[in-house]
Amino acid sequence: MTSNLSGVVRLYEKGLNLLPPLQSLFLLFVRLYWGWLFAQAGYGKLTHIDRTTEFFGSLGMPFPEFNAYFIGLTEFLGGVLISLGLGTRLVGAFLAGEMFVAYLVAHRSELMSVFSDPSEFYTAPPFTFMFASLILFLFGAGKISLDNLVTKVTRGLE
Repeated sequence: MTSNLSGVVRLYEKGLNLLPPLQSLFLLFVRLYWGWLFAQAGYGKLTHIDRTTEFFGSLGMPFPEFNAYFIGLTEFLGGVLISLGLGTRLVGAFLAGEMFVAYLVAHRSELMSVFSDPSEFYTAPPFTFMFASLILFLFGAGKISLDNLVTKVTRGLE
């Protein structure tokens, strides 16, 4: 019985050793996929700035034209930076905050249903963007990133 248990423990430990490289590949995939989607969303807002401004105004947002440019640029540049893995935690936090504001402004009923009808909350458009942003904020860019390269270079200068 003890030898079977120790064999299971060894197998489990070998499995754990496979995770660090997979973590970096997973974070690379998340960055490339969601960075592309954020950049596309921002680009769409910027190339159709009149429609974006009108939509923001219809939501009652203050300074709709300023916010259309600000949010469009934030999403576009944030998406590019996330894809490169540069400033990932900071950009992830900022974009997660932006998605929370999107819930407050454009998807308030879905936000308010988070406990009464969770499916309304997590099927709303901001959810997956916010979730991906939080993953990058909490876990960083991974080893396959400019963040990692910058960290190595700056540590070498000390």
